[in-house]
Amino acid sequence: MSVENGPQVPLAHRVPDLGALELLLAVARLGSLGRAARELGITQPAASGRIRSMERLLGVGLVERSPRGSRLTDAGVLVTDWARRIVEAAEAFDAGAQALRGRRDSRLRVASSMTIAEYLLPGWLVALRAERSGTAVSLLTGNSAAVAERLLTGEADLGFVEGLDVPAGLDGVVVGRDRLVVVAPPAHPWARRRSPLDAGELAATPLILRERGSGTRQVLDAGLGGVTAAPLLELASTTAVKAAVVGGAGPSVLSELAVREELASGRLAEIHVAGLSLERSLRAVWPQGHRPTGPARDLLGLTRGPRTT
Repeated sequence: MSVENGPQVPLAHRVPDLGALELLLAVARLGSLGRAARELGITQPAASGRIRSMERLLGVGLVERSPRGSRLTDAGVLVTDWARRIVEAAEAFDAGAQALRGRRDSRLRVASSMTIAEYLLPGWLVALRAERSGTAVSLLTGNSAAVAERLLTGEADLGFVEGLDVPAGLDGVVVGRDRLVVVAPPAHPWARRRSPLDAGELAATPLILRERGSGTRQVLDAGLGGVTAAPLLELASTTAVKAAVVGGAGPSVLSELAVREELASGRLAEIHVAGLSLERSLRAVWPQGHRPTGPARDLLGLTRGPRTT
């Protein structure tokens, strides 16, 4: 009759832990359980308890104690030799892990949509530099769709987007709020209106806009129900759109962050639109299930300032 073996006890339950093995090596080197305990920063009773637990686990005596000190038994000498090899392997493992962390922490690849890249990220990166002067940061800019793609393909460690929600395949957290405003050159007829603009008139007017895939365009399309006139101009950066409006080419919808100075100086006029709210969340994003670590985690922490919600 054959007898099936039961489930095997895991190795972790059959082999002493690393701390116990380090203690045994210290006893062998110093010839005293008390001195070994002091070297490892534990009490002598705790050290005695670890040795007894190890002896029970292995089923052999390891250390003989006397008023003159502690010495290893024959079995203890053999186990100590094995322990030394295990501890050396653990030290090599730790050195390798530190090298991996060092390589990870030596660089940070950030992908960001344009408004955050131009108006918020510079301040965050200066603060990160003060904390991690040895980390080289590379910044890739593009619209929110491009940021998501770079994160999903492993080209970036942390991203920032400005859309209505977290792109598919990513996790994220809100790091701020932004408002889109309708702006026009001071000489534009809208700038001389006494009453707010109607949302329908805005939707029917060709505007200078960012390309599709940008967070700005996504929020505007959603706010106007997806029915808008063909753009007067379609440009790939906030700076280019703003320059075209300031130059008199026509009206646009831009982040309040991007046009704050131009509105204050009178180079642009804000056009109020009745019944239209174009608020959006600014988010840090990363691939699902991969919470930022190292410099990416530190940069994320620096974004959580007064504007954070």
